[in-house]
Amino acid sequence: MDMQSTSEALTQLQTNIDIVWTCLAAFLVFFMQAGFAMVEAGFTRAKNSVNIIMKNLLDFSIGSIAFFIVGFGLMFGVTNGFFGTTDFALSGVDWAGPDWNFTFLIFQTVFAGTAATIVSGAMAERTKFKAYLVYSVFICAFIYPVFGSWAWGGLLNGGGWLEGIGFVDFAGSTVVHSVGGWLALAGAIVLGPRIGKYGPDGKARAIPGHNITLAALGVFILWFGWFGFNAGSTNIGDGEIGRIAVTTNLSAAMGAVMAMATSWVLSKKPDGSMALNGALAGLVAITAGCYGVSGYGAIAIGGLAGVIVVLSVFAIDRYLKVDDPVGAVSVHGVCGAWGTLAVGLFGIDGGLFYGGGLHQLGVQAIGVLAAFAWAFGVGLGIFYLIKLTVGLRVSKKEEIRGLDVGEHGMEAYSGFQIFTTS
Repeated sequence: MDMQSTSEALTQLQTNIDIVWTCLAAFLVFFMQAGFAMVEAGFTRAKNSVNIIMKNLLDFSIGSIAFFIVGFGLMFGVTNGFFGTTDFALSGVDWAGPDWNFTFLIFQTVFAGTAATIVSGAMAERTKFKAYLVYSVFICAFIYPVFGSWAWGGLLNGGGWLEGIGFVDFAGSTVVHSVGGWLALAGAIVLGPRIGKYGPDGKARAIPGHNITLAALGVFILWFGWFGFNAGSTNIGDGEIGRIAVTTNLSAAMGAVMAMATSWVLSKKPDGSMALNGALAGLVAITAGCYGVSGYGAIAIGGLAGVIVVLSVFAIDRYLKVDDPVGAVSVHGVCGAWGTLAVGLFGIDGGLFYGGGLHQLGVQAIGVLAAFAWAFGVGLGIFYLIKLTVGLRVSKKEEIRGLDVGEHGMEAYSGFQIFTTS
Protein backbone atom coordinates (compact mmCIF):
# COMPACT_ATOMS: atom_id res chain seq x y z
CA MET A 1 0.00 0.00 0.00
CA ASP A 2 1.48 3.38 -1.01
CA MET A 3 1.72 6.38 1.30
CA GLN A 4 -1.32 8.12 -0.21
CA SER A 5 -3.49 5.04 0.21
CA THR A 6 -2.25 4.59 3.76
CA SER A 7 -3.03 8.23 4.57
CA GLU A 8 -6.51 7.93 3.10
CA ALA A 9 -7.17 4.73 5.06
CA LEU A 10 -6.03 6.35 8.31
CA THR A 11 -8.18 9.39 7.62
CA GLN A 12 -11.21 7.19 7.01
CA LEU A 13 -10.47 5.21 10.17
CA GLN A 14 -10.32 8.42 12.23
CA THR A 15 -13.56 9.63 10.66
CA ASN A 16 -15.29 6.40 11.60
CA ILE A 17 -13.92 6.59 15.15
CA ASP A 18 -15.20 10.17 15.42
CA ILE A 19 -18.66 9.10 14.24
CA VAL A 20 -18.83 6.14 16.61
CA TRP A 21 -17.69 8.21 19.61
CA THR A 22 -20.03 11.11 18.86
CA CYS A 23 -22.98 8.76 18.40
CA LEU A 24 -22.14 6.94 21.63
CA ALA A 25 -21.96 10.29 23.43
CA ALA A 26 -25.31 11.29 21.92
CA PHE A 27 -26.86 8.09 23.23
CA LEU A 28 -25.48 8.84 26.71
CA VAL A 29 -26.98 12.32 26.59
CA PHE A 30 -30.30 10.86 25.45
CA PHE A 31 -30.28 8.66 28.57
CA MET A 32 -30.11 11.89 30.60
CA GLN A 33 -33.81 12.33 29.72
CA ALA A 34 -34.46 9.40 32.05
CA GLY A 35 -32.34 11.12 34.68
CA PHE A 36 -34.27 14.36 34.42
CA ALA A 37 -37.55 12.43 34.61
CA MET A 38 -36.49 10.61 37.78
CA VAL A 39 -35.11 13.74 39.48
CA GLU A 40 -38.22 15.73 38.73
CA ALA A 41 -40.61 12.94 39.70
CA GLY A 42 -38.75 12.25 42.93
CA PHE A 43 -38.62 15.90 44.00
CA THR A 44 -42.36 16.40 43.40
CA ARG A 45 -45.49 14.73 44.74
CA ALA A 46 -46.71 11.27 43.79
CA LYS A 47 -49.99 12.60 42.41
CA ASN A 48 -48.12 14.32 39.55
CA SER A 49 -45.73 11.54 38.51
CA VAL A 50 -47.48 10.50 35.29
CA ASN A 51 -47.55 14.14 34.23
CA ILE A 52 -43.79 14.43 34.90
CA ILE A 53 -43.04 11.33 32.81
CA MET A 54 -45.29 12.47 29.96
CA LYS A 55 -43.63 15.87 29.83
CA ASN A 56 -40.14 14.37 29.69
CA LEU A 57 -41.22 11.94 27.00
CA LEU A 58 -43.04 14.47 24.86
CA ASP A 59 -40.65 17.41 25.11
CA PHE A 60 -37.94 15.21 23.64
CA SER A 61 -40.26 13.69 21.02
CA ILE A 62 -41.75 16.98 19.86
CA GLY A 63 -38.43 18.74 20.30
CA SER A 64 -36.66 16.23 18.06
CA ILE A 65 -39.08 16.93 15.22
CA ALA A 66 -39.07 20.70 15.70
CA PHE A 67 -35.28 20.84 15.89
CA PHE A 68 -34.91 18.67 12.78
CA ILE A 69 -37.32 20.69 10.66
CA VAL A 70 -36.46 24.23 11.82
CA GLY A 71 -34.07 24.48 14.77
CA PHE A 72 -31.00 22.79 13.29
CA GLY A 73 -31.02 25.10 10.30
CA LEU A 74 -31.41 28.20 12.47
CA MET A 75 -28.54 27.06 14.65
CA PHE A 76 -26.02 25.74 12.17
CA GLY A 77 -27.05 26.92 8.72
CA VAL A 78 -25.21 29.55 6.71
CA THR A 79 -25.58 32.55 8.98
CA ASN A 80 -25.97 36.31 8.90
CA GLY A 81 -24.31 36.46 12.33
CA PHE A 82 -27.53 36.13 14.29
CA PHE A 83 -29.19 32.97 12.99
CA GLY A 84 -28.80 30.42 10.21
CA THR A 85 -30.70 30.82 6.97
CA THR A 86 -30.31 27.45 5.21
CA ASP A 87 -30.00 23.73 5.96
CA PHE A 88 -33.56 23.35 7.23
CA ALA A 89 -34.37 19.64 7.61
CA LEU A 90 -30.84 18.84 6.37
CA SER A 91 -31.61 20.24 2.94
CA GLY A 92 -29.04 19.16 0.39
CA VAL A 93 -27.86 16.10 2.31
CA ASP A 94 -27.82 12.75 0.51
CA TRP A 95 -30.04 10.45 2.54
CA ALA A 96 -28.77 7.43 0.63
CA GLY A 97 -25.19 7.69 1.87
CA PRO A 98 -23.08 8.39 4.95
CA ASP A 99 -22.72 12.02 5.99
CA TRP A 100 -21.26 13.69 9.10
CA ASN A 101 -24.39 15.87 9.28
CA PHE A 102 -26.46 12.90 10.45
CA THR A 103 -24.12 12.28 13.38
CA PHE A 104 -23.91 15.97 14.20
CA LEU A 105 -27.70 16.30 14.04
CA ILE A 106 -28.42 13.50 16.50
CA PHE A 107 -25.79 14.86 18.91
CA GLN A 108 -27.25 18.37 18.75
CA THR A 109 -30.82 17.07 18.97
CA VAL A 110 -30.25 15.52 22.39
CA PHE A 111 -28.78 18.85 23.55
CA ALA A 112 -31.90 20.68 22.38
CA GLY A 113 -34.02 18.17 24.27
CA THR A 114 -32.03 18.91 27.42
CA ALA A 115 -32.67 22.66 27.13
CA ALA A 116 -36.40 22.01 26.83
CA THR A 117 -36.70 19.52 29.67
CA ILE A 118 -34.99 21.85 32.18
CA VAL A 119 -38.07 24.08 32.05
CA SER A 120 -40.34 21.22 33.11
CA GLY A 121 -39.00 21.03 36.66
CA ALA A 122 -39.51 24.67 37.59
CA MET A 123 -43.09 24.60 36.28
CA ALA A 124 -44.01 21.22 37.72
CA GLU A 125 -47.30 20.33 39.44
CA ARG A 126 -49.49 23.12 38.08
CA THR A 127 -48.94 23.51 34.30
CA LYS A 128 -51.44 22.49 31.64
CA PHE A 129 -50.05 19.65 29.55
CA LYS A 130 -51.08 21.23 26.25
CA ALA A 131 -49.34 24.45 27.24
CA TYR A 132 -46.18 22.47 27.93
CA LEU A 133 -46.31 20.94 24.46
CA VAL A 134 -46.68 24.38 22.87
CA TYR A 135 -43.72 26.00 24.58
CA SER A 136 -41.53 22.91 24.00
CA VAL A 137 -41.95 23.53 20.28
CA PHE A 138 -40.94 27.18 20.65
CA ILE A 139 -37.86 26.28 22.71
CA CYS A 140 -36.50 23.62 20.33
CA ALA A 141 -37.48 25.32 17.08
CA PHE A 142 -36.54 28.91 17.89
CA ILE A 143 -35.32 30.10 21.30
CA TYR A 144 -32.52 27.60 21.90
CA PRO A 145 -31.32 27.44 18.28
CA VAL A 146 -31.03 31.21 17.84
CA PHE A 147 -28.84 31.64 20.90
CA GLY A 148 -26.95 28.49 19.93
CA SER A 149 -26.17 30.02 16.55
CA TRP A 150 -24.58 33.00 18.28
CA ALA A 151 -22.20 30.81 20.27
CA TRP A 152 -21.82 27.57 18.29
CA GLY A 153 -22.86 28.25 14.70
CA GLY A 154 -19.29 27.87 13.49
CA LEU A 155 -19.29 24.18 14.45
CA LEU A 156 -20.90 23.51 11.06
CA ASN A 157 -21.75 26.09 8.40
CA GLY A 158 -22.48 29.19 10.46
CA GLY A 159 -20.66 31.57 12.75
CA GLY A 160 -22.30 33.79 15.36
CA TRP A 161 -21.39 37.10 16.92
CA LEU A 162 -20.46 35.62 20.30
CA GLU A 163 -18.04 33.27 18.60
CA GLY A 164 -16.61 36.26 16.84
CA ILE A 165 -15.65 38.03 20.08
CA GLY A 166 -14.08 34.90 21.58
CA PHE A 167 -16.86 33.62 23.84
CA VAL A 168 -16.03 30.15 25.24
CA ASP A 169 -18.72 27.65 26.23
CA PHE A 170 -17.33 24.26 25.32
CA ALA A 171 -20.33 22.04 26.06
CA GLY A 172 -23.10 24.43 27.05
CA SER A 173 -23.14 25.83 30.59
CA THR A 174 -24.84 28.86 29.06
CA VAL A 175 -25.96 27.70 25.61
CA VAL A 176 -27.93 24.75 27.02
CA HIS A 177 -28.24 25.10 30.78
CA SER A 178 -28.55 28.82 31.44
CA VAL A 179 -30.88 29.24 28.46
CA GLY A 180 -33.06 26.46 29.89
CA GLY A 181 -32.75 27.89 33.41
CA TRP A 182 -33.74 31.44 32.43
CA LEU A 183 -36.71 30.10 30.46
CA ALA A 184 -37.66 28.11 33.56
CA LEU A 185 -37.50 31.30 35.64
CA ALA A 186 -39.74 33.15 33.20
CA GLY A 187 -42.24 30.29 33.16
CA ALA A 188 -42.35 29.96 36.95
CA ILE A 189 -42.93 33.71 37.36
CA VAL A 190 -45.79 33.82 34.85
CA LEU A 191 -47.29 30.60 36.23
CA GLY A 192 -47.17 31.55 39.90
CA PRO A 193 -46.49 29.33 42.94
CA ARG A 194 -48.21 26.08 43.79
CA ILE A 195 -51.21 26.18 46.12
CA GLY A 196 -49.95 26.15 49.70
CA LYS A 197 -46.37 27.08 48.89
CA TYR A 198 -46.58 30.48 50.61
CA GLY A 199 -48.61 31.12 53.73
CA PRO A 200 -50.72 34.20 54.55
CA ASP A 201 -47.62 35.77 56.08
CA GLY A 202 -45.71 35.26 52.83
CA LYS A 203 -43.30 32.72 54.30
CA ALA A 204 -42.26 29.80 52.12
CA ARG A 205 -43.48 26.37 53.13
CA ALA A 206 -41.68 23.18 52.22
CA ILE A 207 -43.57 20.82 49.89
CA PRO A 208 -41.49 17.64 50.15
CA GLY A 209 -40.90 15.40 47.17
CA HIS A 210 -42.42 11.93 47.39
CA ASN A 211 -39.34 9.82 46.60
CA ILE A 212 -35.79 11.03 47.25
CA THR A 213 -34.54 7.54 46.31
CA LEU A 214 -35.93 8.06 42.82
CA ALA A 215 -34.37 11.53 42.67
CA ALA A 216 -30.99 10.08 43.67
CA LEU A 217 -31.23 7.52 40.88
CA GLY A 218 -31.93 10.37 38.50
CA VAL A 219 -28.87 12.30 39.64
CA PHE A 220 -26.61 9.26 39.15
CA ILE A 221 -28.06 8.75 35.66
CA LEU A 222 -27.41 12.41 34.86
CA TRP A 223 -23.85 12.20 36.20
CA PHE A 224 -23.27 9.14 34.00
CA GLY A 225 -24.78 10.81 30.94
CA TRP A 226 -22.74 13.97 31.51
CA PHE A 227 -19.58 12.15 30.47
CA GLY A 228 -21.17 12.01 27.03
CA PHE A 229 -22.42 15.57 27.32
CA ASN A 230 -18.98 17.07 28.00
CA ALA A 231 -16.45 14.62 26.58
CA GLY A 232 -18.67 14.01 23.57
CA SER A 233 -18.55 17.68 22.66
CA THR A 234 -15.08 17.11 21.23
CA ASN A 235 -16.84 15.31 18.35
CA ILE A 236 -13.45 13.60 17.98
CA GLY A 237 -12.41 10.19 19.26
CA ASP A 238 -9.00 10.92 20.74
CA GLY A 239 -7.14 11.26 24.03
CA GLU A 240 -8.88 14.49 25.01
CA ILE A 241 -11.91 12.47 26.10
CA GLY A 242 -10.26 11.18 29.27
CA ARG A 243 -9.07 14.61 30.39
CA ILE A 244 -12.53 16.13 29.95
CA ALA A 245 -14.08 13.22 31.85
CA VAL A 246 -11.71 13.87 34.75
CA THR A 247 -12.52 17.60 35.03
CA THR A 248 -16.23 16.81 34.74
CA ASN A 249 -16.11 14.22 37.51
CA LEU A 250 -14.02 16.34 39.89
CA SER A 251 -16.38 19.29 39.60
CA ALA A 252 -19.46 17.14 40.22
CA ALA A 253 -17.89 15.46 43.23
CA MET A 254 -16.82 18.74 44.82
CA GLY A 255 -20.22 20.26 44.08
CA ALA A 256 -21.92 17.49 46.05
CA VAL A 257 -19.48 17.82 48.98
CA MET A 258 -19.78 21.60 49.23
CA ALA A 259 -23.57 21.66 48.85
CA MET A 260 -23.81 19.11 51.64
CA ALA A 261 -21.47 21.18 53.82
CA THR A 262 -23.31 24.42 53.11
CA SER A 263 -26.72 22.93 53.92
CA TRP A 264 -25.22 21.40 57.07
CA VAL A 265 -24.08 24.81 58.25
CA LEU A 266 -27.32 26.59 57.36
CA SER A 267 -29.90 24.01 58.45
CA LYS A 268 -27.84 21.99 60.96
CA LYS A 269 -28.39 18.82 58.91
CA PRO A 270 -26.64 17.44 55.80
CA ASP A 271 -29.63 17.82 53.47
CA GLY A 272 -29.85 15.00 50.92
CA SER A 273 -31.75 16.94 48.30
CA MET A 274 -29.23 19.80 48.47
CA ALA A 275 -26.30 17.39 48.11
CA LEU A 276 -27.93 15.84 45.03
CA ASN A 277 -28.50 19.25 43.48
CA GLY A 278 -24.91 20.13 44.40
CA ALA A 279 -23.64 17.33 42.18
CA LEU A 280 -25.79 18.63 39.34
CA ALA A 281 -24.59 22.18 40.02
CA GLY A 282 -20.99 21.05 39.71
CA LEU A 283 -21.79 19.28 36.44
CA VAL A 284 -23.56 22.30 35.00
CA ALA A 285 -20.79 24.69 36.07
CA ILE A 286 -17.90 22.68 34.58
CA THR A 287 -19.68 22.20 31.25
CA ALA A 288 -18.36 25.48 29.82
CA GLY A 289 -14.75 25.03 30.88
CA CYS A 290 -14.28 21.25 31.00
CA TYR A 291 -11.87 21.36 28.03
CA GLY A 292 -9.74 24.27 29.19
CA VAL A 293 -9.28 24.07 32.96
CA SER A 294 -7.02 21.99 35.20
CA GLY A 295 -8.14 19.46 37.78
CA TYR A 296 -7.69 22.00 40.55
CA GLY A 297 -9.66 24.53 38.53
CA ALA A 298 -12.47 21.99 38.13
CA ILE A 299 -12.51 21.38 41.90
CA ALA A 300 -12.75 25.12 42.56
CA ILE A 301 -15.51 25.61 39.98
CA GLY A 302 -17.56 22.68 41.29
CA GLY A 303 -17.01 23.56 44.93
CA LEU A 304 -18.18 27.13 44.47
CA ALA A 305 -21.15 25.86 42.45
CA GLY A 306 -22.12 23.66 45.39
CA VAL A 307 -22.20 26.67 47.70
CA ILE A 308 -23.93 28.91 45.14
CA VAL A 309 -26.73 26.44 44.40
CA VAL A 310 -27.76 26.16 48.06
CA LEU A 311 -27.74 29.93 48.58
CA SER A 312 -29.59 30.45 45.31
CA VAL A 313 -32.32 27.93 46.17
CA PHE A 314 -32.91 29.68 49.49
CA ALA A 315 -32.89 33.16 47.92
CA ILE A 316 -35.23 32.33 45.03
CA ASP A 317 -37.63 30.49 47.32
CA ARG A 318 -37.67 32.88 50.29
CA TYR A 319 -36.89 36.31 48.91
CA LEU A 320 -37.87 36.32 45.22
CA LYS A 321 -40.81 34.03 46.10
CA VAL A 322 -40.54 32.08 42.88
CA ASP A 323 -41.74 28.50 43.35
CA ASP A 324 -39.24 26.15 41.70
CA PRO A 325 -40.02 22.61 42.95
CA VAL A 326 -36.73 21.02 41.83
CA GLY A 327 -34.30 23.95 41.97
CA ALA A 328 -33.94 24.09 38.18
CA VAL A 329 -33.33 27.83 38.02
CA SER A 330 -30.56 27.62 40.61
CA VAL A 331 -28.89 24.50 39.21
CA HIS A 332 -29.08 25.36 35.52
CA GLY A 333 -29.56 29.11 35.27
CA VAL A 334 -27.43 30.44 38.13
CA CYS A 335 -24.74 27.76 38.15
CA GLY A 336 -24.61 27.74 34.37
CA ALA A 337 -23.84 31.46 34.50
CA TRP A 338 -21.21 30.90 37.20
CA GLY A 339 -19.52 28.15 35.22
CA THR A 340 -19.39 30.32 32.11
CA LEU A 341 -17.85 33.21 34.01
CA ALA A 342 -15.40 30.79 35.64
CA VAL A 343 -13.77 30.18 32.25
CA GLY A 344 -12.56 33.77 32.46
CA LEU A 345 -11.03 33.03 35.86
CA PHE A 346 -9.72 29.45 35.68
CA GLY A 347 -9.17 28.97 31.95
CA ILE A 348 -5.55 27.89 31.40
CA ASP A 349 -5.54 29.87 28.15
CA GLY A 350 -6.61 33.44 28.96
CA GLY A 351 -8.06 33.10 32.46
CA LEU A 352 -7.47 35.83 35.02
CA PHE A 353 -5.76 33.46 37.48
CA TYR A 354 -3.38 32.34 34.73
CA GLY A 355 -2.19 35.83 33.82
CA GLY A 356 -4.74 36.45 31.10
CA GLY A 357 -6.18 39.65 32.56
CA LEU A 358 -9.83 40.63 32.49
CA HIS A 359 -10.49 40.35 28.76
CA GLN A 360 -11.82 36.78 28.70
CA LEU A 361 -13.87 37.36 31.82
CA GLY A 362 -15.48 40.37 30.15
CA VAL A 363 -16.29 38.36 27.03
CA GLN A 364 -17.81 35.59 29.16
CA ALA A 365 -19.94 38.16 31.00
CA ILE A 366 -21.27 39.47 27.69
CA GLY A 367 -22.34 35.94 26.75
CA VAL A 368 -24.00 35.36 30.11
CA LEU A 369 -25.95 38.63 29.92
CA ALA A 370 -26.95 37.99 26.29
CA ALA A 371 -28.31 34.57 27.26
CA PHE A 372 -30.34 36.02 30.12
CA ALA A 373 -31.73 38.88 28.03
CA TRP A 374 -32.67 36.57 25.15
CA ALA A 375 -34.06 33.55 26.98
CA PHE A 376 -35.75 35.37 29.86
CA GLY A 377 -37.11 38.17 27.68
CA VAL A 378 -38.47 35.98 24.89
CA GLY A 379 -39.61 33.41 27.44
CA LEU A 380 -41.74 35.94 29.31
CA GLY A 381 -43.40 36.94 26.06
CA ILE A 382 -44.14 33.38 25.01
CA PHE A 383 -45.45 32.30 28.42
CA TYR A 384 -47.75 35.33 28.66
CA LEU A 385 -48.99 34.62 25.12
CA ILE A 386 -49.73 31.00 26.03
CA LYS A 387 -51.47 32.15 29.22
CA LEU A 388 -53.75 34.43 27.22
CA THR A 389 -54.57 31.83 24.55
CA VAL A 390 -54.55 28.12 25.42
CA GLY A 391 -54.03 28.80 29.12
CA LEU A 392 -50.97 28.00 31.22
CA ARG A 393 -52.24 26.74 34.58
CA VAL A 394 -54.63 23.96 35.56
CA SER A 395 -57.66 24.64 37.75
CA LYS A 396 -57.38 24.72 41.53
CA LYS A 397 -59.36 21.48 41.76
CA GLU A 398 -57.04 19.69 39.31
CA GLU A 399 -53.94 20.95 41.10
CA ILE A 400 -55.15 19.74 44.49
CA ARG A 401 -56.23 16.35 43.20
CA GLY A 402 -53.14 15.92 41.06
CA LEU A 403 -52.34 16.33 37.39
CA ASP A 404 -52.11 12.57 36.83
CA VAL A 405 -55.86 12.13 37.13
CA GLY A 406 -56.92 15.57 35.89
CA GLU A 407 -54.65 15.75 32.83
CA HIS A 408 -54.01 12.09 31.99
CA GLY A 409 -56.81 10.06 33.57
CA MET A 410 -54.53 7.64 35.44
CA GLU A 411 -52.39 7.18 38.53
CA ALA A 412 -48.65 6.48 38.64
CA TYR A 413 -49.09 4.25 41.72
CA SER A 414 -52.40 2.51 41.09
CA GLY A 415 -53.93 1.01 44.19
CA PHE A 416 -52.22 3.40 46.63
CA GLN A 417 -53.84 6.38 48.31
CA ILE A 418 -51.82 9.29 46.94
CA PHE A 419 -54.12 12.29 47.08
CA THR A 420 -53.46 15.15 49.48
CA THR A 421 -55.03 18.53 49.99
CA SER A 422 -51.74 20.41 49.63
